[in-house]
Amino acid sequence: MMKNYFEHASSVVFGCMGLGGEWAASSYSSEHVKQANNAIEAALNAGITVFDHADIYTLGKAEKVFADVLKQNPDWRNNMIIQSKCGIRFEDETGPKRYDFSPAYITQSVDGILQRLNQEYIDILLLHRPDPLADLPALGECLTALHKAGKFRYLGVSNMHWYQIEALQAVVTFPIIANQLEMSLAYRDWVEDGMMANSALNRNSGYTAGTLEYCQRNKVQLQAWAPLAQGKYSGRGEPDCATSALVSKLAAEYGVSPEAIVLGWLMRHPSAIQPVIGTTNPARIAACAQAMHTQLSREHWYALLESASGHEVP
Repeated sequence: MMKNYFEHASSVVFGCMGLGGEWAASSYSSEHVKQANNAIEAALNAGITVFDHADIYTLGKAEKVFADVLKQNPDWRNNMIIQSKCGIRFEDETGPKRYDFSPAYITQSVDGILQRLNQEYIDILLLHRPDPLADLPALGECLTALHKAGKFRYLGVSNMHWYQIEALQAVVTFPIIANQLEMSLAYRDWVEDGMMANSALNRNSGYTAGTLEYCQRNKVQLQAWAPLAQGKYSGRGEPDCATSALVSKLAAEYGVSPEAIVLGWLMRHPSAIQPVIGTTNPARIAACAQAMHTQLSREHWYALLESASGHEVP
């Protein structure tokens, strides 16, 4: 099993949100298991070791399908870091969609994750979105108990400001090692906040100042969800023609895929951002994995920033 996250984690993460079929209460089929098997095998063959889940993905079926694949290929687990997220509850008979960090719900969620994945523990447990009603001391006691019971090895968060991580860190003795945020060439607030000081361009930033620096300083791994911006710059989805053309030009120059350029833009930042890719297509997984061996120049990084933002830096 993996011993140390920072020694064994790949620089690209495979996101399992697309496994298991529809987001409905239907069952999954042998075709879904085959799709998952092919995707996971492609990720491992490309050198990806981190696999990202959440208890809500395809209503729990993503974790179940993943477990079926591992049952057929038990040796694969030795080369994996498995993480899963909890804390989001969909609308049900008891209430609307909500976030729930209550000890009872977190404990129930972790046990459910382990049962669906058919694992004794997961490598990383992430709290999915901040719960404004969280009782932090009680949450800390709950997480400590789960950690001592060996149900997860590392703790992470998702979609949290730096001060929320700091507050959570104050109630647990083990380090928070990851923060998963939306970050991409299209969603640039995370980088523009620090660049647009003393500029009117900074006023509409949705990113909390200092989060990037806090994570760097405290060795909190930044993971980027939606890093390809739904394929906006790599030939899928609604295109940005000018930036897509630049991405294609750079892909030809570097001899890699357009996906590698878009992901490489994120990974060029010194905080060593880990993109979480969501495709289940083996060819596209391989295309994305090329980013692990692509180092953009400073000039090309700024050229992409300028094209995507539509203006030069201040």
